Parts: sequence; C-alpha cells; structure tokens
Amino acid sequence: MIGNYLKKKNMSVYRFSKLSGVPYATLNELCNNKTSLEKCNAGTLYRICKTLGVSMEEMLEQSMDPRIDFENYKSNICQAVKRNEEQFVIDTIKDKTIVKYWERTWYPEALYLLAMLDYICRKRGLPLCETYESLRYKKLEQPIYPQSVLALSLVVGDRALEEARKSAIPEFMRHNIVEGEVESVA
Repeated sequence: MIGNYLKKKNMSVYRFSKLSGVPYATLNELCNNKTSLEKCNAGTLYRICKTLGVSMEEMLEQSMDPRIDFENYKSNICQAVKRNEEQFVIDTIKDKTIVKYWERTWYPEALYLLAMLDYICRKRGLPLCETYESLRYKKLEQPIYPQSVLALSLVVGDRALEEARKSAIPEFMRHNIVEGEVESVA
C-alpha cells in the first residue's frame, strides 16, 4: 500500500526514508509486504502518514481492508445490488468507493463498480454520476472474463471467449470487463 503512494509521488523508498525519518529497512519491508502497518509503532506510522499527507486513520483503514478474489468481489457486488438496488447506488456514490479503489490501484474493482453503477442508471433511466466522468474512459489492459467462461474456453476454445464478449453488458465491456449477467446471482 505504501508502495502505491510512492509510485503516485514518483518517489523511491530511499528518498521517502530520508524525508520521513523512517528507516529504509522498515519501509522496504512494508513496501514488499514482509510486514504490515499494524505492526508499526505509533511514531513510525505517524511519520509515514505525515510525509505522505494522509491521516493515520485513513492509512490503517486501507491496510485493514484486504483485497479479496475478484470473482468473490463481483459476487458480493451483485448480491448487494440484488438486495437493494437503490441503496446500492446511494451507498456507492456517498461512500466514494470507486475513487477509494482507484486510488489504491484496485483498477478492476473500481471499474467493475463504476460499470455496475452506470448499468443500473441506464436500466432505470437515471443520469450518470458526473463525479466519475474521467474514469468512464479507463480500460483494463487485458480483458477479464468470468471463471466459468475461461473454463468453457478450455473445452471449446476461443469461441467461448468471443461469444462472451458479444453478449457482454456494454457498461462493463467499456472497461474490458466481460460481464454478461449480473441479475441472476443466486
């Protein structure tokens, strides 16, 4: 996570160590996921956060929210939509989850969530949320297919991938996410 902040600031671990006063070895272990922020003492965490310009609360909150498997993530999102579509839209916009994921470089999750939001808005005839206009044109480098489509492609070949792309929901395909069905989640 700290590594993501350093990339955004185009800063090396060595330079960050000099600016923050945190030993290089400590930062290197944090950046390479050999230790976690929860194990840092308060003084170290304070110096890291102050140098990065983020609150300690924000930093710890991010480190305690682990990234889950993308298939599970998609399933969780579809379940939330199925439970209460309107509340899902309200919570997604209010919590700024899309921006939080984007800032953490969780691009597939951010774009999947944006695609779902845009899909619901189109389906209900609602205007798109202008907050995410700059992200609407972002696209993943490689397409992401559902695991079931990838498994089928092992049996029938690329035909399965082509058919999945053809039947994909446009809001998802815009981001190179091949998603054909979001409403029939069990």
